Amino acid sequence: MSIEIENISKQFGDFTALDNVSLTIPTGELVALLGPSGCGKTTLLRIIAGLEAADRGRILFNGENTTDRHVRERKVGFVFQHYALFKHMTVFDNVAFGLTVRPKSSRPSKGEIRDKVMNLLKLVQLDFQSDRYPSQLSGGQRQRIALARALAVEPQVLLLDEPFGALDAQVRAELRRWLRRLHDEIHVTSVFVTHDQEEALEVADRIVVMNKGRVEQAGTPDLVYDHPANPFVLNFLGNVNLFHGRTQHGVGVQDNRNAVSYVRSHDIEIDRSQQDSTSFRAEVKHVQKLGPSVRVTLVMDGNAELIEAELTRDAFQNLGLQHGEKVYVRPRQVRVFVEDYQI
Repeated sequence: MSIEIENISKQFGDFTALDNVSLTIPTGELVALLGPSGCGKTTLLRIIAGLEAADRGRILFNGENTTDRHVRERKVGFVFQHYALFKHMTVFDNVAFGLTVRPKSSRPSKGEIRDKVMNLLKLVQLDFQSDRYPSQLSGGQRQRIALARALAVEPQVLLLDEPFGALDAQVRAELRRWLRRLHDEIHVTSVFVTHDQEEALEVADRIVVMNKGRVEQAGTPDLVYDHPANPFVLNFLGNVNLFHGRTQHGVGVQDNRNAVSYVRSHDIEIDRSQQDSTSFRAEVKHVQKLGPSVRVTLVMDGNAELIEAELTRDAFQNLGLQHGEKVYVRPRQVRVFVEDYQI
């Protein structure tokens, strides 16, 4: 089931939640809506679901206009951040709920419901918990039950709103890998909202980066990370260092214009000697060990600009860096923007 979003706009009073957003989501893709709080990603998800009405624009499923259809008619599965499970129902009854409340004419038999529910519980690896209640499960287990319940009604589209936001870091990492494997099995067109860059890069087929109600860039994880469309995308997808300067002999750009060079932290090399003309002197100000990596903060000679470099533990130990030591820093993979023009 493909989703076409055409010129969607939405206002809440004076606040513009969505500003003429257009987007196509191909059949079977797992797409992440990524951006900071208030950028419009959850509003867009709710409009796709039919839980919110757009002021302008259209939503099409497989080329068919669904803009005015009720949420029940869209055949959408929705997974919320805080599970929204029925506390008084067992795991089995929670998953079966969407099937049992169907009109008699389309409701499966009790045997069919039982087989379907148990198959889904096996799919999410929780069939052994069918007679338990949500309060007896961990957060990660409850989220998997919420996903099974959404899948029980055989949705054409699966929508997930910050599905792992309420979980601790380790459980989140496990569940997002599990979600990717599950999607590869079921191939339901899926859209999930997240503000976690690592989560989007790891799980999604495509990432839609949003800001202030607009789409800044859409593409594969490799595309948006390696070829960001503008400084916002570059800044949002990982730590970056900024180097201010002026243009000289730029292709298609006038000389002597203000420019900013962006370099990711892991693209900063540190050496004890000058390697070439792109290396410059800096002083080690702070070292922070972060598990397998080490973040080194340096200050450039001649000004007070701080630089952050991210090294592997091995690279850091081989260098043997000390606080206050003078070293040479060399940026790699430099991206230059001049008033929205990328060199």
